[in-house]
Amino acid sequence: MQERRLGELTVSSIGLGCMSMSQGYGSAVRQESERALHRALDVGYTFLDTASVYGLGHNESLIGEVLGLRRNEFVLGSKCGIVNKGGKRGVDCSPENVLWTLDESLQRLGTDHIDLYYLHRRDFDVPIEESVGALSTAVKAGKIGHIGLSECSSETIRKAHAEHPICAVQSEYSLWTRDPEHKVLNCCEELSIGFVPFSPLGRAFLAGTVTNIDELEDGDMRKTMPRFNGENFTHNLTLLDEFKAIAAENSCTPAQLALAWVMGQNPNFVPIPGTKHVKFVEENAQAPELNINSGDLERAGAIFENGKVFGDRYHPSQMISLDPDH
Repeated sequence: MQERRLGELTVSSIGLGCMSMSQGYGSAVRQESERALHRALDVGYTFLDTASVYGLGHNESLIGEVLGLRRNEFVLGSKCGIVNKGGKRGVDCSPENVLWTLDESLQRLGTDHIDLYYLHRRDFDVPIEESVGALSTAVKAGKIGHIGLSECSSETIRKAHAEHPICAVQSEYSLWTRDPEHKVLNCCEELSIGFVPFSPLGRAFLAGTVTNIDELEDGDMRKTMPRFNGENFTHNLTLLDEFKAIAAENSCTPAQLALAWVMGQNPNFVPIPGTKHVKFVEENAQAPELNINSGDLERAGAIFENGKVFGDRYHPSQMISLDPDH
């Protein structure tokens, strides 16, 4: 697979988001998750993404158990800061929790260092400089290689970067989620910070595989997301026909076209489509090799721009944890 620069790191042009192997999108089959992880490395992925909160530690343990003997074959990204206490989600980026979570993550992952360690969300009760300062001590101790931020505003990024160089910023970004375009992307470009789009396939919506919300398993997070419900979802489905037609014209799948669009926005964007299935690991890996002309990418982008997508991307209870640019 082709490579891209991600701040100071060099990684495969797309990475693998591992969350769905532990939570979020219905049940996962352990054997298939193991096969998907190995297949990803076999076909050229060198960038894997997880977090301490995914499956309450299950996801990190899975990667550690399955890929422990292949640790030198990939750049490992994980995150801290989102906590689950008594079934209630919260954010704790206090220095004490950041460093405690890091040690727990290292143990689960079975490694002595994490290449890229993110603050998963901004903690509005803790100055960002204190949270990043704690991670800076972990860099000096050799426990992490580089510091990242997730879902942070340009103002937060600048404050964090002044405390310690930030290697990469991870935010939701896709054809139907353009929030980072307001200020975050310019900030990253100015400061030479890498950008990692998560959910580049719109949580499988852009792949065209989610057409009936009632067919999703109980507990699937999309059932709580406004974009996937009611009149919003009915409207959003109407946008897919033209998009699928562009994919067909280019002899690729809608998912591959969605990835090609994201990668086409900047030669250093490294999307991390998530999956728990070998067939999608393989399908997504082919996207960097596509040669789709700029006109078709612009057509695809126009389908979903300027308020054409209905509904917020998260339930209101989760929207309040974001750190948007105003």
